[in-house]
Amino acid sequence: MQDRQSIINKINSLKKERNAVILAHCYARDEVQDIADFVGDSLGLSQEAVDQDAEVIVFCGVSFMAESAFILSPEKTVLMPDADADCPMAAMVDVISLRKLKAQHPDAMVVCYVNTRADIKAECDICCTSANAVEVVNSLDSDKVIFVPDKNLAAYVAKHTDKTIIPWNGYCPTHNQILAEDVDLAMNKHPGAELMAHPECRSEVLEKADHVFSTTGMLDHVKSSDNNEFIVSTEQGILHQLETENPNKKFYPVSKFTFCPDMKMIDLSSVLRCLENMETVVTVPKDIQVRAKRALDRMLEVKRNR
Repeated sequence: MQDRQSIINKINSLKKERNAVILAHCYARDEVQDIADFVGDSLGLSQEAVDQDAEVIVFCGVSFMAESAFILSPEKTVLMPDADADCPMAAMVDVISLRKLKAQHPDAMVVCYVNTRADIKAECDICCTSANAVEVVNSLDSDKVIFVPDKNLAAYVAKHTDKTIIPWNGYCPTHNQILAEDVDLAMNKHPGAELMAHPECRSEVLEKADHVFSTTGMLDHVKSSDNNEFIVSTEQGILHQLETENPNKKFYPVSKFTFCPDMKMIDLSSVLRCLENMETVVTVPKDIQVRAKRALDRMLEVKRNR
């Protein structure tokens, strides 16, 4: 069995040989974040893939993230170290069911969270992130919006818009299992800490939070905050990045169970195997790629027009 440093050395050597860049989501294993060229959220990493001169993108996340990287950079080879790493929430919506809902509400526009598969993005008018969901919804001409797939993010948006939100009944199992009681226990244990919650959490959790942020929002806020202690209500993989960037501050997961099994599937060995064998290659059919990119581009246009 190869030792850790030997694996890292081989990864770094193959990166140069393949002209590859490694992107890791901040929910990935600590060891994977440490060897990545860039760590961030799903859309930010996909945009980073566009900006890089690398020919090969090794995406250490789940499948929809690698799809997004391909959609935005189809001329590059996008690899997934573990093809079985998937997003349970993304799997909760399918094209046929979405088309039926669209037919029931022909006057509604469809907003899809970036945490969706490419074929779902292709069925939607515009994408959004957890950071810009409210802004995207408020930018639309329609007063009625179908929002897929996260019911918790949809509920958060509904509280910040006058539009009628028709939510899909999906959710992130990791965020949805965080309960108000978990928050109360953490706050009692760390009374001086700020509570930051991701909008994929239940409404009753968000109501208790000092701040509701996307993953990138949390990382940015902590850097500028005068507070030194934070309770973090999201997937606990982000604590590694928070601690790395803010070594003098303390971070506490809202619950010891806030981890995503799929996000933890990729390890150093699978990254090495991926580069050695140039597998698994992620692609999206051309017709789906074009329509999905249109939804992503519309979201980016909202950002440019702010």
